[in-house]
Amino acid sequence: MPSAIEVHHLTRVFRRRRSLKRLVPGTLGNAGDTWALRDVSFEVPRGSIFGLLGPNGAGKTTLLKILSCMILPTEGTARVGGSDTAKDTTAIKRMLGYVSSDERSFYWRLTGRENLQFFGSLYQLHGKDLADRIAYLLGRLEIEDQADKPFMEYSSGIKQRLAVVRALLHDPPILLLDEPTRSLDPISAKHLRRFISEELNGREGKTLLFATHNLQEAEQLCSEVVVLSAGKVLGSGRVEDLPVRRKGTEKYVLVLSGIEALPTELRDGMTLTPLRGGQLRVSGEFGRDGERLSALLAEVLRRQGRILSIGKVESTLQEVFDSIEGGNE
Repeated sequence: MPSAIEVHHLTRVFRRRRSLKRLVPGTLGNAGDTWALRDVSFEVPRGSIFGLLGPNGAGKTTLLKILSCMILPTEGTARVGGSDTAKDTTAIKRMLGYVSSDERSFYWRLTGRENLQFFGSLYQLHGKDLADRIAYLLGRLEIEDQADKPFMEYSSGIKQRLAVVRALLHDPPILLLDEPTRSLDPISAKHLRRFISEELNGREGKTLLFATHNLQEAEQLCSEVVVLSAGKVLGSGRVEDLPVRRKGTEKYVLVLSGIEALPTELRDGMTLTPLRGGQLRVSGEFGRDGERLSALLAEVLRRQGRILSIGKVESTLQEVFDSIEGGNE
């Protein structure tokens, strides 16, 4: 079975000025060009939530716009559901839903329901079928009581949920989500992630390409990710397998009192920092099986020390980039 999305050697250059050099066959780019994507390749399996991980300016939005047929690639090919984005735009738009974090295409003086009726008509949905579909999706996103207010009065969270409803009007099998939680408060973001994971992917089996700069969000939702930086692919695979630290380990920081040192076998690879008041800060990597952490805690208690705090340290996106780039040197 072919992949839901296939990207092969995709390059996109935004040209800022014209020159004679551009007229020479086989010449790509000049000093005034902006390279948004450079030779990007990956595939998204059907029925998966696939992450597109990278900071602002990494090329995520440009890539999604190519997949949704908004812009053309400079080089390379992209296929959605087996159709070429440069040739089969009508077929792709039928099978694709797109959600942007910077939504500006809704009509602010119309109500949410009126907006959805307008966009539904663009998908050749009309009458009772469209009304029933809108009512169903508004209920699924829990905003049916907000549907008849002018769009300009909505909070950012309601606007984002309406963008999701619009993307689902024609029930597409593939969804492109461009940082959909960026403008949401933590509770709204949590609800949207749950809806994406449990309903859209889990219950309906939709394929989702999820662009985010949030490493923990990608780890929570995505089965696999591709890491983009400055338009280039730095790495790909499962989030937990990215070389931010040794495979199968987690980083913890503990603050102890009544402990001045640790046995050599527990101290190996740890950073011990004396603090005020006779406290000791211990940080390092621990196996996910919990054995080393349990041994450390048992030793502290055996020595009649106190555990003042313990916390897991989540990796940052910058740590992922640094680790990958360091491994490629």
